[in-house]
Amino acid sequence: MDDDTLHSIGELARRTGLTVKTIRFYSDRGIVTPTDRSPAGYRLYAVDAVARLDLVRTLRDLGLDLPSIRKVMDREISLPEVAAAHAEALAVQIRTLRQRRAVLTAVATRGATPEETDLMHKLAQLSEHERRSLIDDFLDSVFGGPGADPVFAAAMRSMTPELPDNPEDEQVQAWMELAELSQDPDFRAVLRRTAEDHAAERASGGTTGPHRDLVGTVRDLVGPALADGIEPASPRADPVVAALTAHYARVLGRPDDAELRRRLLTRLEGVSDARRERYSQLLAVINRWSAPERLAPVLEWSVEALRARVRH
Repeated sequence: MDDDTLHSIGELARRTGLTVKTIRFYSDRGIVTPTDRSPAGYRLYAVDAVARLDLVRTLRDLGLDLPSIRKVMDREISLPEVAAAHAEALAVQIRTLRQRRAVLTAVATRGATPEETDLMHKLAQLSEHERRSLIDDFLDSVFGGPGADPVFAAAMRSMTPELPDNPEDEQVQAWMELAELSQDPDFRAVLRRTAEDHAAERASGGTTGPHRDLVGTVRDLVGPALADGIEPASPRADPVVAALTAHYARVLGRPDDAELRRRLLTRLEGVSDARRERYSQLLAVINRWSAPERLAPVLEWSVEALRARVRH
């Protein structure tokens, strides 16, 4: 066939793989218009109709709407402009679908109630500003807000989640759980007490710095005992407990007596709260940090060891 040959709808259907009904539909919408009509009144199309129909099919497969396709075909708007607009729209849809999938996965995994499902859905839909406000409120309640101890500034930064623009499912799920955790009044109170204890230790003239030094000391002293299978309540644990209490006595600048041991026990009970470690794990997932070191075993050992030696 030469380029001057006119084709019927049936011939176009055979050449393009589209149905006659579909080609007629595009023709009625002015997207692929007939060049002439046969003596019997049937539509006839020029050879360029094949290329136009192929382009229409491609654009439809990519999700473009017919009004936009017609503007492209009529050169009222450029294809790159339309593609850019639709790519952005698809990006929004993809983010929305990821959020929905993450919520549904979390609901299925956790066996969530309708109320919990509603909360997770709302948390997943928060804007960046809303997410930041929620976390700022949480951290302010823990560390005292504006005017708080400057030493806490670094701690606040280290506890701030940064959900990316295009998060993976696991990041969205981690964000929802972390956001729920941050709204737990009891968890806030536990962290607040820990922050207050740290501030009191600094004010008392101790020289070892923030509470992570205490946790680091617990890790260094208790880790080997735990690895050796020493039971917390056994006499073999006495030297470890003595080293812990001596360290804390230096922190506070106070005698290593029964009162100090009770205070250390209370301190470690707050630090060993499982929700603290879970928050750190979720934060690492959201921010794509390395998984935090598991300190629960050494902290639990130290709490059990002190309880065995402290009389209330």
